Amino acid sequence: MTSPGKSPRSDRKSPTVVTVQPSSPRFPIGTPTAGAQRKIGIAVDLSDESAYAVQWAVQNYLRSGDAVVLLHVQPTSVLYGADWGAIDLSPQWDPENEESQRKLEDDFDIFTNKKASDVAQPLVEADIPFKIHIVKDHDMKERLCLEVERLGLSTLIMGSRGFGATKRSSKGRLGSVSDYSVHHCACPVVVVRFPDDKDGEDEKSGESGGENLVESDKLHTVPEVAEEEGDKDEYHDASDKQ
Repeated sequence: MTSPGKSPRSDRKSPTVVTVQPSSPRFPIGTPTAGAQRKIGIAVDLSDESAYAVQWAVQNYLRSGDAVVLLHVQPTSVLYGADWGAIDLSPQWDPENEESQRKLEDDFDIFTNKKASDVAQPLVEADIPFKIHIVKDHDMKERLCLEVERLGLSTLIMGSRGFGATKRSSKGRLGSVSDYSVHHCACPVVVVRFPDDKDGEDEKSGESGGENLVESDKLHTVPEVAEEEGDKDEYHDASDKQ
């Protein structure tokens, strides 16, 4: 139990941070984001949604003088459910064996770094300086917001889903991490909708629109309206006779 005057966050163990520098000679080796006019963070969970968010940022948001930090929060447990699939587990893998567990975590780190580099390809092709910042924590939502503040990012861009988000059948709701980030991040958050989500909603809206159209046509042919118009005609005829 923490003391009343002590922040609960101060008790948390410092996260393990792995910074992967881009291998292209076009970028300085030291700090590729140093001296940038804006430091834009893009949260990536290595899913299709986050890869699309990187492409969207390159095409629609980033400008000359910007530098990008690809921010990935890796779960402390390797067996945490990931959107990009699981690593093949060897039949000899023993969860109680420290060496076996360490090897699995090392393989997972290599896999994560490779996937993060693949996600960063649009930045390489656009000659935008960037670095990949990977941090390990069991609480992805809170750690993401803490890292955004610690890195001094100007804006955070992220996909609307991913990071263990809710299913697509949730009727347009943001994922749990993106929703949390919108309400708790210290900087503005840009949530990029994945095309599949938008197309699905358009199809639904199109179907509902057709139904409304039919209902509105029926309203125009209600008999009471014709009777009211007939009453008005009889009233005008009566006034003419006077």
